[in-house]
Amino acid sequence: MIQIKRVYEAPARGDGARFLVERLWPRGLKKEELDARAWLKEVAPSAELRQWFAHDPSKWSVFKRKYFSELDKNAASWAPLLQAARRGNVTLLYSARDTEHNNAIALKTYLDKKLVA
Repeated sequence: MIQIKRVYEAPARGDGARFLVERLWPRGLKKEELDARAWLKEVAPSAELRQWFAHDPSKWSVFKRKYFSELDKNAASWAPLLQAARRGNVTLLYSARDTEHNNAIALKTYLDKKLVA
């Protein structure tokens, strides 16, 4: 099972393998404070896409389409997440304030489709 959580939330027993899926390090968080298996920068949207989106909900559907296209071209970036999800729980950590329109939600949708394929 894949779940998402803000990086600032405390780890929970059911989180399983935790992965930071942001290109930039979260503000106010020291690296030694992060309880995660890995920081997967390359699975995050490109800098150009992230800046274009700017967490604007009106761009959400176009953002997802463009982000999925980037992911299609870079399977090596998300393969470790899929492998971990096949073994147990995985939590995708993100830092955005918007809990409904962020790359972790889009990535979860993308990975969930790969898990059932």
